[in-house]
Amino acid sequence: MPNIVVRIPAGVLDEAARSTLVGAINAAAAECERIPADPLKRWLCWVAVEEIAAGHWTCGGLDPLQSAIPVMLSVNVPAGVLDDASRARYAALMHQAVTGALSGEQRRIATSCMINDIADGTWGVNGRIWRLPQMAAMAGYEHLQHLVQPQGATA
Repeated sequence: MPNIVVRIPAGVLDEAARSTLVGAINAAAAECERIPADPLKRWLCWVAVEEIAAGHWTCGGLDPLQSAIPVMLSVNVPAGVLDDASRARYAALMHQAVTGALSGEQRRIATSCMINDIADGTWGVNGRIWRLPQMAAMAGYEHLQHLVQPQGATA
């Protein structure tokens, strides 16, 4: 049930590359968070691609686009979903998603991936706070189904 924001310089992605990138990011999220193939569960993986206008991105105060393509990825997940191994895998897969989408790019591709655990009780969904058991029920996290309360049970 991640919210993922990809920031990339404008004009780097064409439609095919954007589609490849978003598909690979969704697959990576499902793998790392152990979300089943059910489309209703996968629908909770939100990905936004923000293109940063020319001149609005600097590295060390300089425009990097002559020699590199910088890409920032912010991955927000409910705290308790990822362990260290899945977090490391997530970072690797996010980098692979970018390099795969930009496979013909001659400039160096530099990714920065921040994986943020959102503390339990601080994620609002449709005006209500959801806790990890609700997230596990909705997203279907395979490794967290023991947290899901049976239908009709009260907390």
